[in-house]
Amino acid sequence: MADAEVESVIAATRHWLERAVIGLNLCPFARTVFSENRIRYYVSAARTADELLADLDIELRRLQAADPAECETTLLIHPHTLADFLDYNDFLDLGDATLDALDLVDEIQIASFHPDYQFADTAPDAIENYTNRSPYPMLHLLREASVARAVASVPNTATIYEANITTLRRLGAQGWRRLWLSV
Repeated sequence: MADAEVESVIAATRHWLERAVIGLNLCPFARTVFSENRIRYYVSAARTADELLADLDIELRRLQAADPAECETTLLIHPHTLADFLDYNDFLDLGDATLDALDLVDEIQIASFHPDYQFADTAPDAIENYTNRSPYPMLHLLREASVARAVASVPNTATIYEANITTLRRLGAQGWRRLWLSV
Protein backbone atom coordinates (compact mmCIF):
# COMPACT_ATOMS: atom_id res chain seq x y z
CA MET A 1 0.00 0.00 0.00
CA ALA A 2 1.38 3.40 -0.96
CA ASP A 3 2.44 5.78 1.81
CA ALA A 4 0.05 8.42 0.48
CA GLU A 5 -2.90 6.02 0.83
CA VAL A 6 -1.89 5.06 4.37
CA GLU A 7 -1.58 8.74 5.32
CA SER A 8 -4.98 9.49 3.77
CA VAL A 9 -6.67 6.64 5.69
CA ILE A 10 -5.09 7.76 8.96
CA ALA A 11 -6.03 11.40 8.31
CA ALA A 12 -9.67 10.44 7.67
CA THR A 13 -9.69 8.32 10.82
CA ARG A 14 -8.18 11.11 12.93
CA HIS A 15 -10.76 13.54 11.49
CA TRP A 16 -13.56 11.14 12.45
CA LEU A 17 -12.13 10.83 15.96
CA GLU A 18 -11.91 14.62 16.32
CA ARG A 19 -15.35 15.41 14.87
CA ALA A 20 -17.50 12.48 15.98
CA VAL A 21 -15.94 10.43 18.75
CA ILE A 22 -14.40 13.36 20.65
CA GLY A 23 -16.34 16.27 19.17
CA LEU A 24 -19.73 14.76 19.98
CA ASN A 25 -18.34 13.14 23.15
CA LEU A 26 -19.44 9.69 21.97
CA CYS A 27 -16.58 8.24 24.01
CA PRO A 28 -15.65 10.33 27.03
CA PHE A 29 -12.42 8.35 27.39
CA ALA A 30 -10.99 9.06 23.93
CA ARG A 31 -9.91 12.69 24.35
CA THR A 32 -6.94 12.01 26.63
CA VAL A 33 -5.33 9.19 24.64
CA PHE A 34 -5.91 11.14 21.43
CA SER A 35 -4.42 14.39 22.73
CA GLU A 36 -1.48 12.53 24.29
CA ASN A 37 -0.87 10.72 20.97
CA ARG A 38 -1.13 7.26 22.57
CA ILE A 39 -3.19 5.73 19.78
CA ARG A 40 -1.44 3.47 17.30
CA TYR A 41 -2.96 3.66 13.82
CA TYR A 42 -2.16 0.61 11.77
CA VAL A 43 -3.51 0.51 8.22
CA SER A 44 -3.66 -3.06 7.02
CA ALA A 45 -2.96 -3.89 3.39
CA ALA A 46 -5.00 -7.09 3.83
CA ARG A 47 -7.24 -8.10 0.95
CA THR A 48 -8.60 -11.25 2.59
CA ALA A 49 -9.93 -12.18 6.00
CA ASP A 50 -6.96 -14.52 6.52
CA GLU A 51 -4.50 -11.70 5.85
CA LEU A 52 -6.41 -9.45 8.25
CA LEU A 53 -6.38 -12.19 10.87
CA ALA A 54 -2.57 -12.35 10.57
CA ASP A 55 -2.37 -8.57 11.02
CA LEU A 56 -4.69 -8.79 14.02
CA ASP A 57 -2.44 -11.39 15.61
CA ILE A 58 0.60 -9.13 15.12
CA GLU A 59 -1.16 -6.02 16.41
CA LEU A 60 -2.52 -7.80 19.49
CA ARG A 61 0.99 -8.96 20.38
CA ARG A 62 2.40 -5.50 19.65
CA LEU A 63 -0.16 -3.81 21.90
CA GLN A 64 0.44 -6.30 24.68
CA ALA A 65 4.20 -5.66 24.53
CA ALA A 66 3.92 -1.86 24.29
CA ASP A 67 4.30 0.50 27.21
CA PRO A 68 0.81 1.93 27.88
CA ALA A 69 2.40 5.34 28.47
CA GLU A 70 3.48 5.23 24.82
CA CYS A 71 0.68 3.19 23.20
CA GLU A 72 -2.58 2.84 25.09
CA THR A 73 -4.73 1.48 22.27
CA THR A 74 -4.59 0.45 18.61
CA LEU A 75 -6.88 1.14 15.69
CA LEU A 76 -6.40 -1.65 13.15
CA ILE A 77 -7.90 -0.06 10.04
CA HIS A 78 -8.55 -2.35 7.08
CA PRO A 79 -9.87 -0.41 4.08
CA HIS A 80 -9.54 -3.26 1.56
CA THR A 81 -11.26 -6.12 3.32
CA LEU A 82 -14.58 -6.85 5.01
CA ALA A 83 -16.37 -3.93 3.35
CA ASP A 84 -19.64 -5.87 3.73
CA PHE A 85 -20.87 -5.34 7.29
CA LEU A 86 -22.25 -8.86 7.68
CA ASP A 87 -18.89 -10.36 6.67
CA TYR A 88 -17.18 -7.95 9.06
CA ASN A 89 -19.57 -8.90 11.85
CA ASP A 90 -18.86 -12.59 11.27
CA PHE A 91 -15.12 -11.86 11.39
CA LEU A 92 -15.47 -10.56 14.95
CA ASP A 93 -15.87 -14.16 16.13
CA LEU A 94 -12.45 -14.92 14.60
CA GLY A 95 -11.05 -11.90 16.42
CA ASP A 96 -12.38 -13.21 19.72
CA ALA A 97 -10.94 -16.64 18.95
CA THR A 98 -7.55 -15.01 18.32
CA LEU A 99 -7.72 -13.26 21.68
CA ASP A 100 -8.45 -16.65 23.25
CA ALA A 101 -5.65 -18.44 21.36
CA LEU A 102 -3.14 -15.78 22.48
CA ASP A 103 -4.45 -15.96 26.07
CA LEU A 104 -5.35 -12.25 25.94
CA VAL A 105 -9.06 -12.46 26.79
CA ASP A 106 -8.61 -10.76 30.17
CA GLU A 107 -5.99 -8.35 28.85
CA ILE A 108 -7.30 -6.93 25.55
CA GLN A 109 -10.74 -6.54 24.00
CA ILE A 110 -11.87 -5.70 20.49
CA ALA A 111 -14.41 -2.98 19.79
CA SER A 112 -15.96 -2.78 16.34
CA PHE A 113 -16.42 0.13 13.93
CA HIS A 114 -17.56 0.02 10.32
CA PRO A 115 -18.96 2.48 7.73
CA ASP A 116 -22.19 0.44 7.59
CA TYR A 117 -22.40 -0.49 11.27
CA GLN A 118 -25.85 -1.63 12.32
CA PHE A 119 -26.95 -2.62 15.79
CA ALA A 120 -29.28 -5.61 16.06
CA ASP A 121 -32.95 -4.68 15.83
CA THR A 122 -32.30 -1.30 14.18
CA ALA A 123 -33.06 -0.13 10.67
CA PRO A 124 -29.98 0.35 8.45
CA ASP A 125 -30.49 4.13 8.43
CA ALA A 126 -31.21 4.46 12.18
CA ILE A 127 -29.18 7.35 13.55
CA GLU A 128 -28.00 5.38 16.60
CA ASN A 129 -25.93 3.17 14.28
CA TYR A 130 -23.69 6.18 13.65
CA THR A 131 -22.12 5.85 17.09
CA ASN A 132 -20.08 2.99 15.58
CA ARG A 133 -19.79 4.21 11.99
CA SER A 134 -16.24 4.96 11.00
CA PRO A 135 -14.75 6.03 7.66
CA TYR A 136 -13.25 2.54 7.16
CA PRO A 137 -13.77 -0.86 8.72
CA MET A 138 -11.61 -1.08 11.82
CA LEU A 139 -10.94 -3.10 14.91
CA HIS A 140 -10.25 -1.09 18.05
CA LEU A 141 -7.90 -2.97 20.34
CA LEU A 142 -8.33 -1.84 23.94
CA ARG A 143 -6.45 -2.82 27.07
CA GLU A 144 -8.83 -4.27 29.67
CA ALA A 145 -7.01 -2.37 32.43
CA SER A 146 -7.65 0.90 30.59
CA VAL A 147 -11.31 0.06 30.14
CA ALA A 148 -11.62 -0.81 33.84
CA ARG A 149 -9.99 2.51 34.87
CA ALA A 150 -12.24 4.45 32.49
CA VAL A 151 -15.39 2.71 33.69
CA ALA A 152 -14.43 3.36 37.32
CA SER A 153 -14.10 7.07 36.54
CA VAL A 154 -17.70 7.40 35.32
CA PRO A 155 -20.54 6.85 37.82
CA ASN A 156 -22.92 5.10 35.42
CA THR A 157 -21.39 3.95 32.14
CA ALA A 158 -24.77 2.68 30.89
CA THR A 159 -25.78 6.30 30.46
CA ILE A 160 -23.03 6.84 27.86
CA TYR A 161 -24.89 4.78 25.26
CA GLU A 162 -28.16 6.52 26.09
CA ALA A 163 -26.52 9.96 25.90
CA ASN A 164 -25.00 9.03 22.52
CA ILE A 165 -28.41 8.10 21.13
CA THR A 166 -29.87 11.37 22.44
CA THR A 167 -26.98 13.35 20.91
CA LEU A 168 -27.34 11.69 17.53
CA ARG A 169 -31.12 11.96 17.46
CA ARG A 170 -30.83 15.66 18.26
CA LEU A 171 -28.19 16.04 15.53
CA GLY A 172 -30.15 13.96 13.00
CA ALA A 173 -28.94 12.62 9.66
CA GLN A 174 -28.73 16.10 8.16
CA GLY A 175 -26.66 17.37 11.09
CA TRP A 176 -24.38 14.33 10.79
CA ARG A 177 -23.78 15.15 7.11
CA ARG A 178 -23.11 18.83 7.96
CA LEU A 179 -20.53 17.70 10.53
CA TRP A 180 -18.37 16.41 7.67
CA LEU A 181 -18.90 19.40 5.38
CA SER A 182 -17.59 22.01 7.81
CA VAL A 183 -13.90 22.57 8.26
